Amino acid sequence: MTVELERIQSSPMAAELRIREHVLRIDAPLKEGGEDTGPEPHDLYDAALASCKALTVLWYARHKGWTIGALKTQVERDASDERAGTYRLAVRMQVEADLSEAQWAELQRAAENCPIHKLMTRVTTEISTEIARGVA
Repeated sequence: MTVELERIQSSPMAAELRIREHVLRIDAPLKEGGEDTGPEPHDLYDAALASCKALTVLWYARHKGWTIGALKTQVERDASDERAGTYRLAVRMQVEADLSEAQWAELQRAAENCPIHKLMTRVTTEISTEIARGVA
């Protein structure tokens, strides 16, 4: 799968991000020279974790035959020590379900093991970057 991003020429920092058939607008906050017309990269990183935990909980509950009603996931970011090497994300999930204590514990473990959580904490990611002249 390829993710593509193309700058919006009429904006100082905004771009269109394409993921399969989905298009998202991204931008930098006002304080960083953008117009704040969309989420910035840190927001997308944090959102990936929130999304993954929610989808993992829903998938796990369905797999177990448990009924889940409303579900809300919030991620609070503390990037105050990011430059020193620590980026803190606190996730709070509110799940409407009639489950036993053992089932809640299983759901907690499932949420803690979502694929994005693992990528962020247990996997070495290797990135190569090439900058080419012009736009293809």
